Amino acid sequence: MEPNTTAGGADEQLHGDDPANAPGDSEPKVELEMVPASVEEEELEELAQHQPLEREDLDFEKWKPKPKPKKTFSQKINEVKRYLWNPETREFMGRSGKSWSLILLFYSALYIFLAAMFAACMWALMWSINPYAPTYNDRVMPPGMMMSPRGPNGFDISFNASDRNSWAKYVEALEASLNSYDDPIQEQRNIQCTQGAYFMQNDDESVERKACQFKRSWLQKCSGLQDPSFGYSEGKPCILLKMNRILGYLPGDGTPINVTCAAKRGGPENLGDIEFFPESIFNLMYYPYYGKRVHVNYTNPLVAVRFPSVQLDTHVSVQCKLNGKGIINDSPTDRFLGSVTFSLEVGA
Repeated sequence: MEPNTTAGGADEQLHGDDPANAPGDSEPKVELEMVPASVEEEELEELAQHQPLEREDLDFEKWKPKPKPKKTFSQKINEVKRYLWNPETREFMGRSGKSWSLILLFYSALYIFLAAMFAACMWALMWSINPYAPTYNDRVMPPGMMMSPRGPNGFDISFNASDRNSWAKYVEALEASLNSYDDPIQEQRNIQCTQGAYFMQNDDESVERKACQFKRSWLQKCSGLQDPSFGYSEGKPCILLKMNRILGYLPGDGTPINVTCAAKRGGPENLGDIEFFPESIFNLMYYPYYGKRVHVNYTNPLVAVRFPSVQLDTHVSVQCKLNGKGIINDSPTDRFLGSVTFSLEVGA
């Protein structure tokens, strides 16, 4: 029995010494086979992070982009010529003939379409508009009033009677305003009308309307015919007032519109007496107005206002108003609706 026992023990000892069958050595072998790759990568990364930079790595000059060599003038010219016409690819400005043809065709069709659409819109607009009367009239029916002359600072008239240069600009403005009112022009273009009544012309809207005469000589002392300075050289200035045109408007409902002027600030003695030419009303025979297209030679009626006794070297605020049925002359928002305000200062 001992030999068997010894042999069995020897076999066990031999099996126990076999590294493949050793229970304690099998697991470390697996670790040696699976782990080394990852361990080595981690170690290399740690070494790379903690490894100091070499002097060559700190030389940033070598990392800068190298400057391109400068082109000569002839090289630039050759590049431009090649861009304009490339004989190898037969391209003009980077495009072939087919590409340029398609572009021109596209833009030609686009602009032709836009022009046709614009023309159609304009035709539809003009077809819907009446050339003789506005389709929509949003104007305020009561008329406004304007004056002439106006100074460089607006509605301020200031001058010295003895200084021609101070009032020459006012005289020039009045002369320009009255050029179309010369008697020969009015006699040639317009007709004499019956005063005190509306001049109604119930013709077709396309027929040219006749206009009533308003002669410059009717303004008398403010016409510039007797006194070319319109009184400014004597310290007795004239101004011209007119109502704004409103298509088809019949002012006063059969009664002429009256004009009044007074000192707005200060006593009336500063302004003195006031004279009106040819009279202080807008005669009814100049209404209604039929529009610029058919009332070609229409001449606005005027009221000339003369201040013969204004206080010298005194700043006077003057307000002239329209008075009549349907007239508004005290609007808080529109200073020219039915009235006009200006300052007057006359020096010796």
